[in-house]
This record gives sequence, structure tokens and C-alpha cells, in this order.
Amino acid sequence: MSSSVEPAQTDSITPPEVLAHLRRVILVMGAVTAFAPVAIDMYLPAFPSIGRDLHADMGSVELTVSLFLVGMGVGQALYGPLSDRWGRRGPLLVGGLVYAVAAIGCALTHSIGFLLAGRLLMALGGAAGSVITRAMVRDWFEPRASAQVFSLLMLVMGAAPILAPILGSQVLLVTSWRGIFVVFAAFGVACTVAVAAWLPESLPPARRSQGGIGTAFASYGHLLRDGRFTAFALASGFASGLLFSYITGSSAVLMGIHGVSAQQFALFFGGNALGMVACSQLNRRLLKIYSPAQILRAVYHLMAAASVLLLVHGWTGWGGLPVLATLLLVLLSSLGFVMPNLSALTMAPYATQAGSASALMGTAQYAVGSSAGALVSLFHNGTARPMATLMGGCGLVGWVLAHRALRRT
Repeated sequence: MSSSVEPAQTDSITPPEVLAHLRRVILVMGAVTAFAPVAIDMYLPAFPSIGRDLHADMGSVELTVSLFLVGMGVGQALYGPLSDRWGRRGPLLVGGLVYAVAAIGCALTHSIGFLLAGRLLMALGGAAGSVITRAMVRDWFEPRASAQVFSLLMLVMGAAPILAPILGSQVLLVTSWRGIFVVFAAFGVACTVAVAAWLPESLPPARRSQGGIGTAFASYGHLLRDGRFTAFALASGFASGLLFSYITGSSAVLMGIHGVSAQQFALFFGGNALGMVACSQLNRRLLKIYSPAQILRAVYHLMAAASVLLLVHGWTGWGGLPVLATLLLVLLSSLGFVMPNLSALTMAPYATQAGSASALMGTAQYAVGSSAGALVSLFHNGTARPMATLMGGCGLVGWVLAHRALRRT
């Protein structure tokens, strides 16, 4: 991992101890950012055994994912203002410990009801990793450099869907599904120790929001009245909606309709994740020449065209599997450009409200993302239309919102 990220040149000031240990700082932030993707993807292979052990139907087991997503959205809304008022490290340490303790509770439970409660508590703890790391990047780096750091963190988001289910399957070879939750707990403890040892505080007392916690939460009203911020945050949400629609519907479309085998599906899924990772790293290189706004404008034009073609394919079957696979690769790889630059531009103007801005952006991502995934499931009809409609629609709405915001940048 390269650490050739330039320090901030505006109101964000990167302290010397961060620059001296930038690689380690980014690794720690990447690890805590992985709280959510690891907790979602790693235990998926254990669903059948969880259902048998807890005498629960598959719908109840699947609800543990949906409830986790709800907890992530709510948790981010809580941590943002708290971190603006009290600093970043404290809430991040608390969140990591809550995540670990809740995972132990899940490992010990003998009831699907308690597992659901434990998963909700895990999400409320893990939400700290997503929202606070984004705020820390904003605290330390100006927009172009922060987009480079977000691109590095995308390595985690792209690798987790590939590696986490494989690791979960390997754990099941030597222990039960409960062992996976013990791994979650160990991961939470290790990340908390790493934060305590190696991640400096990014928000000194002089830059924290003043007044009580009510004042901190009132910052949400200011942000929501800012049309530029709202458009960027919603564009980020619809980018997540595109991704969640794909995750929800891809197996039914590729395997159920096009006859792709489980092994081939894994290659499709992994290839798209690798495309996202590769583009996020290419984005780092392009940021040395172009601004985040310039990259977004170009990539969103490509995404809009691919979204229209995916809608056509979904409703007509035009081009068959080769066209579908190509369009999925284009759209998902494009997120490697979109997500880092959207994050940087969304938060750029909010030096004193970075936690709240990060929280609202994260809440939008999980709210729109989980809603899109739920709609794909709700309208499942044995065709590619639900997935194609939600993915294409999210791509086009995101394009409109991003260009509206970019006009104000």
C-alpha cells in the first residue's frame, strides 16, 4: 500500500505524527471501516447451520442482516454529533468494545430473538468505524488528498465481499457458526487495541463543537438545509442503492436465469469486486492530475449510459449474458471512482461538522441501499427486471443528483 498522499493545504492540518506513520494510520482506519462488511459477509455461509441450531426458519435468519443494516444507519446518526462534540477516539473506542461484547453475546445465545438483538447491538457498535473514520480523514486532509485516502479505504470495501465468506467457510470447517462470532469479537478487540495504540485524536478540543449535545445534534438541521450537501449525500446513497440491488438480485439473475454455476457466480462476484478495487486505486493516480469533481463528471456520464443500457437489457433480454456481465462490471467498477470522490466533496466544506456530515452521508447510504435491496426482493418475479430496474434507476438518479451538486462546487 502506497502512502504517497499529500498533506492538507487548507483548514485541514495533518499533524507530523500522522504523516510519519501514515501507512499504519490508514491500516487501522481500514480495519475499523471493515466492521460492517466483515460482519455482513463472513457469516453468510453459516445461515443453514444457524437455522438448524436455533430452530429458526431462513427468513428469520436472513432478518439478522436486515436488522444489522438498520442498526448501522441509526448508529451512524448517533456517533456523528457525539464525535463532533467529544472528539473521535473516545466514541470509536466505545463502538469497538460494544461490537466485540455484542458478538460474544451472539456466540452464546440459544434463541433467534437474542441473536437478532445481538446483531442490532453489533451494528450500533460497528457504526462508529464507518462514520468516525470518514470524519478523521476530513479532519486531516484537504479534498484531493482525502479522496486519495478514501480510495485506499475502498480496498477494504472491495476485498471484504471476496475474502469474508471464504474465511467464514474455513472457520466452519473447524468449529460451528458460534466460532464465527468469536472471530468477530476478537476482531473488535484487536481493532480497539490498535485504535488506542496507534490512531491519534484528529479533532483537538479547540476545534470541537461548543455547547451541549443538543447543539451538536442541531447541526443536522443546518446540513439538511444545504442543498449542495443534501444532493451529494443522496447521490452517495443511490450509489449504495446500486450496489445493494446487485448484491440482493445477482444470484437469482445469474444463476437462476442464465444458468451460471455456483463456481462461475463466485468468479463473477469476485471479478466485479476486483474491478471496484482496481478503479479505486486508479482513482488515486488520476487525482494527481484531475480534481475529484472532474473525475466524477466523467465517470457519471459513463454510469448513466450503462444504466440506460441495463434497463433496456433487463426489460428486453437484449444481448444475453455477455451484455449483462459487461454492464455489471462497468457499473460496479465505476463505484471505485464515485464513492471516494463523493465522500471527499460531500464533507469538504464542513471542518467543524465533519462527524455530523459523515453520519448523514452514511445514514443515506444505508437507508437507500437497504431500501433498494428490499425492493429487489419484494418485486422478485423470476426475471432480471427488478434488479435491472433498481440498479439502472439508482444509477440515473445518482447522476442527476451529483450533477446538481457539482454545479454548486
